[in-house]
Amino acid sequence: MPSRKSTIAISVGDLNGVGIEIALKAHKEISKLCSPIYCINAEMLNAAAKLLNTSIPDDFNIHAVDGLFEINAGTLNADSGKYSYDSFMSAINLCETKQADAVVTMPIHKEAWMRAGLEYKGHTDLLRQHFNKDAIMMLGCEKMFVALFTEHMPLKDVASAIKYKKLKQFFLDLHNSISKEKIAVLGLNPHAGDNGVLGDEELKIIKAIKSANKKIGFEQFIGPIVPDVAFTPHFRADYNYYVAMYHDQGLAPLKALYFDESVNISLNLPIIRTSVDHGTAFDIAYKGQAKTLSYINAVKSALKLL
Repeated sequence: MPSRKSTIAISVGDLNGVGIEIALKAHKEISKLCSPIYCINAEMLNAAAKLLNTSIPDDFNIHAVDGLFEINAGTLNADSGKYSYDSFMSAINLCETKQADAVVTMPIHKEAWMRAGLEYKGHTDLLRQHFNKDAIMMLGCEKMFVALFTEHMPLKDVASAIKYKKLKQFFLDLHNSISKEKIAVLGLNPHAGDNGVLGDEELKIIKAIKSANKKIGFEQFIGPIVPDVAFTPHFRADYNYYVAMYHDQGLAPLKALYFDESVNISLNLPIIRTSVDHGTAFDIAYKGQAKTLSYINAVKSALKLL
């Protein structure tokens, strides 16, 4: 971690959810780690604090984001979706203009973005298009990280998305961010295909692994591993990093094991971006129940990447 106190731009997420509560709750602890700048205007911040019946710390520095709307706790609407997008873009701009060293994001609601007319399927999709880079979504904590080859894609489309050249490039891009650790690659099918009996996608995975390892110069990527045993204690004793072929294949076991402490990290980008690994939690919004551990870990992860 750098010796100077780094500046982290915080996008506040969907203001109808738990993000702003978490930011206010954790501010004292976060301020010991870095200099946070919260991408929200004073009017919206005051309205949220009033609903939370809490005070705003004197050193709660903000970078004003235009927009005013009525916060409706736990409600899905276009206004909150658009504001969460504007907050995120403001945080990105702070990094691009060197006013911040990294971005940490609170949760957005994808349907709220859709209602606001936004074409992106989430933070990572936006980053991918904004920077014209194949951003890699990796989630986890110190005990286990999972990188996703496909993300927010219907399950019926996953098999056809597994292409040799694309998968090989994914491995090489991941290597550029994680250069030394051994990484277990999950198969797509039950029993990792049983040598073609239960599907032939693993043949492409094997080819991509061999080709990527040859270019890297050592056997960094191992697999394909049978998915139903990949997260057992036996395998986790040997591997801290995994590649999952689709969203739930990797995130279901991760969240079962480490839900409260996991973070979301965007790799292969010109900026550092980490995030909480949970949603807007509309059911507990503005009830004082939101937990801060994932957010604190996201900030710590961003600082480690600097």
